[in-house]
Amino acid sequence: MEPSKPKRKPTIRDVAAAAGVSYGTVSRVINGGHWVSDDARSAVEAAIRATGYTVSHAARSLATGRSDSIAFLLTEPHHLLFTDPTFALLLRGAAEALAQRSMTLVLLVAGTPAERANVAKFVRAGHVDGVLLISSHEDDPLIDSLLDAKVPTVCCGLPLGHVGMVPAVSIDEAGSARTMTRHLIDRGHRRIAMIAGPQDTPGGRYRLEGYREELGDAFDPALVEAGDYGFESGATAMSALLARAPDLDAVFAASDSMAAGAIATLRRAGLRVPEDVAVAGFDDSGLAAQHEPPLTTMRQPWDRISGEMVSLLVDQIHGVPHEDVTLPASLVVRESA
Repeated sequence: MEPSKPKRKPTIRDVAAAAGVSYGTVSRVINGGHWVSDDARSAVEAAIRATGYTVSHAARSLATGRSDSIAFLLTEPHHLLFTDPTFALLLRGAAEALAQRSMTLVLLVAGTPAERANVAKFVRAGHVDGVLLISSHEDDPLIDSLLDAKVPTVCCGLPLGHVGMVPAVSIDEAGSARTMTRHLIDRGHRRIAMIAGPQDTPGGRYRLEGYREELGDAFDPALVEAGDYGFESGATAMSALLARAPDLDAVFAASDSMAAGAIATLRRAGLRVPEDVAVAGFDDSGLAAQHEPPLTTMRQPWDRISGEMVSLLVDQIHGVPHEDVTLPASLVVRESA
């Protein structure tokens, strides 16, 4: 008995024959449906289902010059991808938004100069159609490299040093910080400290700016300490603040993780939250609601941020220019403040 021959894989010509249209019509439907009537498109889609035809992505890439993949680029140390919940939320949202467009997400982490150089080479080689730049620092040369290579790029947060040069999706950082600071003032707090983020990042710089603006003449630079958005830095910053200002009665941290670290230090010092010192955070990334006590925080609209970033980038890839998008954050009041 002779072995059965493997079943032949359907081709685009089989689809054209089944749909009763030309090869070119099928090709146009597969590559975006431009200049195709609704009836022809429906016939081609039905024929694709009937024949079991699947698109050869390698051939499509050669024809269109695109990979149908997008880079999710994090320019931070690798461990932050797993310890900072905000990155996971953005990653999930971006993956879902791209899946709806039948596009693939490629995760790239570049926390060292060598990694940045490798990522720049990878991106410039055309392995992805564009970049979602999830974190950016003011002096990072990677943005310049992407701009020089004319790689479509969208930033999460305003890119310091490149504002107006790269499309960005951000929240109203300064306005959100003013809202939280005003909440603490309205609760009767007068010695309000801040644990700011790194000043070469938009969240670090603009949240501090909003806090300072809302306090006005009451602003005291001795009540400001900086961290790196992580738990340990929040704990260390809180220790420094207590040493300088043992009479403080509230703390606004630029991330929920730093707020949690601050609470750990306050507890070690024998202080109660919120009875002795109120603590507020920023992000509402999941940690805030689960913390004990639950954290008062500013909620970022994570799904909208990642969805808008994907929309802007896909439009940019297709030559449609866009201005920056600014989204509102909302105050969430819980037990810590």
